[in-house]
Amino acid sequence: MSTFDATRAVGSGHVTARRLMALAALYREGQNSALIDRAVSRMLAYEAERCRRHLADLQADLAGFEQQYGLHSADFYARYQAGEIDDRMDFVEWAALAQMAARLEHRLRLLQGEVEAGAGEVAA
Repeated sequence: MSTFDATRAVGSGHVTARRLMALAALYREGQNSALIDRAVSRMLAYEAERCRRHLADLQADLAGFEQQYGLHSADFYARYQAGEIDDRMDFVEWAALAQMAARLEHRLRLLQGEVEAGAGEVAA
């Protein structure tokens, strides 16, 4: 992605955030809409399904590492973060996959309304 494209992507994210804040303000004032309700519900469901598919792929990759090394990913990651496991390439990749999976799990919980936005850090 070029610098221009990256700048535009960040800029469009800010525009979208402002639009969502305006929409939230309207809803807080009781100016809701059945059309917007349906559209938002569908968007959230679509994004949640994308997360589930990506998470399933990551979990399959994690399962391969777990089987190979006989250690659950959460236990591995805690030990990796504590410096108890070396930095060989397999472990760096496993740690990255564990972080990605944790972020996707958090994103999925947000999309499903199970946690509030901004509620705590994402742990791997």
